[in-house]
Amino acid sequence: MDGTSSLRHSALMESVDQAISIKYNNLVYDLKATGHDIITLSLGESYFDVPAPDFGGIDPGELHHYAHSRGLPELRRQLAKYYGDQFGLPVDPDHEILITAGSKVAIYLALLATVEPGDEVVVLEPFWLSYPTQVRLCGGMPVMVPHDVEIFELARYLTGRTRAIIINNPNNPSGRVYTAAELEFLHELADRHGLLLVVDEAYNEFVAPGTRFVSCGAADPDKRHTMTVNSMSKNYGISGWRVGYVIAHQALVEQILKVNQHLITCAPTPLMRYLADHFDSLIERTRPQIQHVVATRNEVAGWLAARGIEVLPGEATFYLFASLGRSALGSDEFAERLLRESGVSVVPGIAYGDSCDRHIRISVGTETPERIRRGLDAIGRLIESSGG
Repeated sequence: MDGTSSLRHSALMESVDQAISIKYNNLVYDLKATGHDIITLSLGESYFDVPAPDFGGIDPGELHHYAHSRGLPELRRQLAKYYGDQFGLPVDPDHEILITAGSKVAIYLALLATVEPGDEVVVLEPFWLSYPTQVRLCGGMPVMVPHDVEIFELARYLTGRTRAIIINNPNNPSGRVYTAAELEFLHELADRHGLLLVVDEAYNEFVAPGTRFVSCGAADPDKRHTMTVNSMSKNYGISGWRVGYVIAHQALVEQILKVNQHLITCAPTPLMRYLADHFDSLIERTRPQIQHVVATRNEVAGWLAARGIEVLPGEATFYLFASLGRSALGSDEFAERLLRESGVSVVPGIAYGDSCDRHIRISVGTETPERIRRGLDAIGRLIESSGG
């Protein structure tokens, strides 16, 4: 047999590339499996001290079976209270929130429920890398906004086909937090043009000490045009659990619910039960660790500056978006050479938009300070040795 296949692939899927950050992380897993020591500055997660779950107290009649497709009612109530108490956003747990298998799929389900073929969705660079692909998978057209364009200039990217704007606040990969004035402008823009404002707040707990995070949805309590997406995975240090949720107007949640039922059924029942039962104790355990990793992130920004490496403005999350400076390499080639020659893994900036190809994303959530410093030294050496 020649190994070829007669299976047909859709033209749409043929046009879709792998998620670059996950592609690099898979390379890291493969290299580590063969004994290589890789300084991993590419993983989109932070390693916290979280107790191993004990499912022994869960009724087997619930443990092994489906839950409500909106999500376990007790967990919905906890999340609704969290957004109400922390951010002043009132949420009806019975009608305005849906829990599903991760925030990534929550965004996709929401786009499937709202985007018509040919609709345009404005995506701000640097974007979380799956936004434009998800828009295309829905038949929509992502409209990219370069990273150096201010929020207040967004109106010139709107057309009669614009359906939505997607933002990530705090931002992955830069760590930038939107100002109150920027959020107010986005609300006005959405009102004026009849747009859906999709706000991904998966890193809302990862802000600098003393900084109060402002949820975008708080200024739209009736949820007329705002849809908020979040993840328990990041804030609770359980990224492998894949538990996310969406908060929106009841009418939109009803549409998302139908898609969720056909594609997911429900989020994993035992994980939702465990999170509902340990909601407060888990976040109390991870918050000090979150503050530590954010402080590390901002300390690393100083280490990069000392090496003459600039980063895009930001002070939240555990990411830095570092400039390649005088290097003549594109970000993908730079990341490949860095991994191959120095055993250091980062994510190429091109993953976050064409205007970002002169950057790399550095994540500081999984390595010790000493190994991070070694990784930064390798980045600095490659920038210098590959200068034009």
